[in-house]
Amino acid sequence: MRSLGVRQARRTRDRARGFTLLELLVVLVILSLVIGLVGPQVLGYLSDSRVRAAQLQIDSLAAALDLYYLDVGSYPGASEGLEALIERPAGNSRWNGPYLQQSTLPEDPWGNPYVYRVPGENSAYEIVSFGADGQAGGEGDAAEIRSR
Repeated sequence: MRSLGVRQARRTRDRARGFTLLELLVVLVILSLVIGLVGPQVLGYLSDSRVRAAQLQIDSLAAALDLYYLDVGSYPGASEGLEALIERPAGNSRWNGPYLQQSTLPEDPWGNPYVYRVPGENSAYEIVSFGADGQAGGEGDAAEIRSR
């Protein structure tokens, strides 16, 4: 008789230590609901941060181009491109660079090169990132990001 009580007490103690399958399923459902609600917002923040980073890089390149202009008296031509901010263009004695801290041109947050157009549509030059898809046009994070 005594051994029956010990077994029953042991069984009760073992059940208290572990989780039932139902409890684990409830936890998994709760976690999946939280991830389903929070996940899209986190991905949206990531997309927005890439757009902001591209705009900051474009602004930095524009500031370097303005310094180049102050030294040389003109913006780099289409054939020289943004590389003129890092390496002295041939035959340019007034160049006082490099105008960027990096030894290579930065890529946009999606890994694509920035496009330099001279003259620009509304200014002396234009710097463009084609966004996530790397193509002209697009919407959302695939939209073009331009110098101001």
